Amino acid sequence: MESVSVRNLPVKPVTDAPLAGEDAAHQDIGMAQWLAAFPHLAAVFACDGDGIRVVKGNRRFVAAAGLTRDSSSLGKIRSELLDRVSGFACSNRESDSFEMRRDGKLGPEYFLCTLGRLPTENAETPLFLFTATDRTSERAIEKNLRRELLSDGLTALPNRTGFGEEIDDRLNNSIWPDNAQFGIIAIDLSRFSRVNESLGPMAGDELLITVAKRLKSSLRQGDVLARIGGNDFAIFARLNNGLSDALHIVQRIREALSSPIRLSDLQIRVDCAIGCALSVDLNDDPDDVIRKAQAAVKIAKRSGKVEIYRNGVLKEAQRRFSIESRLRDALAQGGLTLAYQPLIHLPTGEITGFEALARWNDAELGNVSPVEFIAVAEESGLITPLGRWAAYEAAQALARWDAKFGQPMPVGVNVNLSPIQMARDDVGAMFEEALRYSGIAGRRMTAEITESAIIADPDKARKLLVALKDLEMSIAMDDFGTGFSNLASLHSLPIDILKIDRSFVFSMLEDRDKAVIVRTILSLAESLNLKVTAEGIETQDLALALQKMGCWQGQGYYFAKPMNETDAFDYWRARWNFETI
Repeated sequence: MESVSVRNLPVKPVTDAPLAGEDAAHQDIGMAQWLAAFPHLAAVFACDGDGIRVVKGNRRFVAAAGLTRDSSSLGKIRSELLDRVSGFACSNRESDSFEMRRDGKLGPEYFLCTLGRLPTENAETPLFLFTATDRTSERAIEKNLRRELLSDGLTALPNRTGFGEEIDDRLNNSIWPDNAQFGIIAIDLSRFSRVNESLGPMAGDELLITVAKRLKSSLRQGDVLARIGGNDFAIFARLNNGLSDALHIVQRIREALSSPIRLSDLQIRVDCAIGCALSVDLNDDPDDVIRKAQAAVKIAKRSGKVEIYRNGVLKEAQRRFSIESRLRDALAQGGLTLAYQPLIHLPTGEITGFEALARWNDAELGNVSPVEFIAVAEESGLITPLGRWAAYEAAQALARWDAKFGQPMPVGVNVNLSPIQMARDDVGAMFEEALRYSGIAGRRMTAEITESAIIADPDKARKLLVALKDLEMSIAMDDFGTGFSNLASLHSLPIDILKIDRSFVFSMLEDRDKAVIVRTILSLAESLNLKVTAEGIETQDLALALQKMGCWQGQGYYFAKPMNETDAFDYWRARWNFETI
């Protein structure tokens, strides 16, 4: 048979003329037959002086409504339907749709209902066609999907969105005393990442499930526990007695997590940081209180104590977020600069080098203190690209100075290393690249590390320092005297310079104890064959006193404040071979 394309079939214009035989077909079909053809509940209602009545219903409607076939009584039809039909009859609308619920044998049933006006040319009583489609299965699917969207699949607790809905439900549908308030308790598992790294994600999941069960056991009736992040939980609590109730719950949490958790053959002790925020009254925005509790828990992670939200903490958190966002852009777009503070050889007054210090002047935030943005960089992980940029830029600055001078200058540059960068980055490879790209000899760069970086992981720190020494770089221990270094570590590590913290130097002429500490550090350095740099020299008297004590090098505002690259070069040229303090 030859196939014919649909496109080639003749198309006739559509008209309003009835189909052939249509009138004849209608003559023998009654209302009952039309209604029986519907695959769902259907009925015709009438509205007259007796009110709303059922004219005819199909078999499905009769069974659902509890009617007999020959009855026009409304029977068990819910008053809601009667009200809907009555309201529709009094309106001017041609159609309407709504959903109805009824209690079935297996639980609630849901129906999508429609109402429409029937032609009344030959009838004095208005007639309305009613249909109802069973949507119970669809609603069950929607309910299950919603449950999945609002709950955590691992612990079956509410997630962040579900937590908000649970709080709204408690606030709107519970009876609260006049003086009642609510609180949010945020909980952060401190060492969860180590469990994941050491034992694997399955063990991490098992730990979270166990912690969730224990936290749930510490709740009171009406409290809500949720998992709002990877290792973050939160509790919504009614507080009839304010802070004392919140602290009581915190004590129960600590007791619940006090005993070790067994994972495989190991027993893990769970440490957590806890932050609390209390509402002023029941009209407070729950999301705002949750953010305050999360701000408090961040402080608790640093302090090691339970923290209660204080006014201003949220603003600080919002500023840290702004700094992080703007800092990310600044690193990508070259928005930071290095300032250089001279290092002075105290016996001769010569400039031996410069310490490179990061500076940031943002278009929106203005001048941001290094103390502030470096702390944010360490917290957010941006310290790694920041540290790399500083090392590369400092080496390039030396190369540019050499080009201006016409030969290698007799100065070097010190670059600070964050303990977090040392832990996460390949610092040895970073400095090797910085030196190679700039063509600078390793002996002209000094890495400044802190005592805390060595204490955190002595073995890793030793390997790193050996790698830097292989590049012929010098190593200075910054802020010496403020940490917990011991003689054994100083003797075993390849350290060249001790930098005395400015807190000891600044007031040593007035404070005898500070002067004794400075003398002790100088004596210790001499016995270990280490050089010493004193920070915070702000007067000539301090410079002369340190010179007499035998201090090798100093820096401070007495000599110069940190300056830009051009000014630093000019400063060195002006003082070249200048030999008096």
